[in-house]
Amino acid sequence: MTQPIKKVRKAVFPVAGMGTRVLPATKAMPKEMLTVVDKPIIQYAVEEAMAAGIEEFIFVTGHGKSAIENHFDRSMELERSLEERGKTAELKLLRDTLPPEGSVFYTRQHAPLGLGHAIWCAKGFIGDEPFAVLLPDDIIVSNKGNALKDMIDLYQKTGTSATLVTEVPRENTSRYGILEPAGEINGQAFKAKNFVEKPKPEEAPSTLANVGRYVLSPRIFDFLDKKQTGAGGEIQLTDAMVELMQTEDFYAWKLDGERYDCGSKEGLVIANIAMAMRRDDIKDQIADFLTTLSAKKEFAA
Repeated sequence: MTQPIKKVRKAVFPVAGMGTRVLPATKAMPKEMLTVVDKPIIQYAVEEAMAAGIEEFIFVTGHGKSAIENHFDRSMELERSLEERGKTAELKLLRDTLPPEGSVFYTRQHAPLGLGHAIWCAKGFIGDEPFAVLLPDDIIVSNKGNALKDMIDLYQKTGTSATLVTEVPRENTSRYGILEPAGEINGQAFKAKNFVEKPKPEEAPSTLANVGRYVLSPRIFDFLDKKQTGAGGEIQLTDAMVELMQTEDFYAWKLDGERYDCGSKEGLVIANIAMAMRRDDIKDQIADFLTTLSAKKEFAA
């Protein structure tokens, strides 16, 4: 008798990285707490997961990440102050951004052994359930609602793991993990055959880059349990996914939208501008400033 496909209820957020690409901002501040407009980067990922129906939020942290825990906790003193001053909108905003009580969990990655190892550290919370993974460096904006929810819906129909991919210029393939499709690409969902880590443009099997969203079967732990090291001497999630692809179907979901990489200085600035331009309350002021700035000689291209 065929077993029913389990619901995707849990999400893992690997947040143990040191954020060296955006130093000195991350010397004393977790990179995930750097702001894009008026929210920490991590909040975009958590809100995306909440909107996709995720019920449990598992953060894989490291040393110096207590600000993340504080952010997703209630601040009674601040709430009381807002209440006393009649700032009901701000109070509602604070409360609405928190996941439900009892749904947030933390575990430590004691050494920087790679993304695959970070996911393995959450194994005790995942058990034998499928789960999502969100890399907070990437802010994902879908033109059709919520790409993570689409991937979860795909899993609920097929029981098949999936990764999010997006088109990149061929000259940039050496910056990413690049997907090798299993066949012809039709529509947004198609089967994956392999991932090639940071290939030269002339050797890349496609121009579809892996971006930080996954929906994974718990069978991924069969391969992460081996703790085999790959590129950079780290335990790579992509290596485990490739092994999983050899034993069962694995899908790619092509993003119809934009991905903003907040893990670099230029990416963080671009994300701030792009997300500000999506805000009705400030987009006109930002647009006016950019027009004025581009007209100045010292900033001309």
